Amino acid sequence: MSWYYNDWAPYVPVAERRRRAARKMDALRKKGVDVQPVAIEGRKIAKTFWGEAWCGHLESFSDFENRLPRGRTYVRNGSVCHLAVAKGRIEAKVSGSELYDVKVSIKTLPGKQWTAIKGRCSGQIGSLLELLQGRLSEHVMGVVTDRQDGLFPSPKEISFACSCPDSAVMCKHVAAVLYGVGARLDAKPELLFLLRGANHEELIEADAEAAVAGATTRGKSKRLAAGDLSDVFGIELEAGDAAAPAAGTPQHPARETRGATEPSRRKPAGAKRVAGKNGSARTAPDRGQEQAAGTPKKRAAAKRKTAPAAA
Repeated sequence: MSWYYNDWAPYVPVAERRRRAARKMDALRKKGVDVQPVAIEGRKIAKTFWGEAWCGHLESFSDFENRLPRGRTYVRNGSVCHLAVAKGRIEAKVSGSELYDVKVSIKTLPGKQWTAIKGRCSGQIGSLLELLQGRLSEHVMGVVTDRQDGLFPSPKEISFACSCPDSAVMCKHVAAVLYGVGARLDAKPELLFLLRGANHEELIEADAEAAVAGATTRGKSKRLAAGDLSDVFGIELEAGDAAAPAAGTPQHPARETRGATEPSRRKPAGAKRVAGKNGSARTAPDRGQEQAAGTPKKRAAAKRKTAPAAA
């Protein structure tokens, strides 16, 4: 009985499948096709934030949960011989009883949804490197992995087709390809943005614009402070008056400098202005001070009396 009657091909050992697939892929390379196989090391399909987030997102939907496990074995044993990601589509070749062609179409991200994502991530992403390496804050991770409004597609946004005879909605070859996308995102997370028709660099640009806008707002607040004071107190403040003097700075430096460099012009206590011989003014000592000190003759006599004693 031919296998076409029951839609199941005769079993072919995995080693033989790989040999057949390898020959066909070599033929495609000779034709100039850029063959991009999916290679899994170990049991874990995805190991980074983006790859794990992709696989976890798909497995979270009941539409896929019973179909995806069939593709894990296929992707782990190297059956995904080729997988190429482009805007809105995935093209792959999977080794089974034959080499099957798989095509997955994914709707691009609506413009409003992408704008909303950029707005919610604004000010939360440090650099493009951090974005691609998945070193993001919990807030950003929550935004991009949101089941309804994030970067990952919902089941209704995904359609697929396979050249195999399996009539299932999602065959194991398609499931292997979807897991293969998760493995591919480990090495090239920017492919997720390409697949959804979004430019990942715009997230960084939006983040930088938010930082500049924040700095400008803070600068305006500082510049308006002097004007606010003028309105409150009803006075006009000059640029120098707006800033408080530094600690330890004298309030009247000009007055202190003048006092330190110029001789004091203040009159001695008890002195008074008298007219000189030529009409000019001069300062004369107070008579009370002169009497206390004695007349010049008395001072000279007192000096003569004390001179021998000092000798």
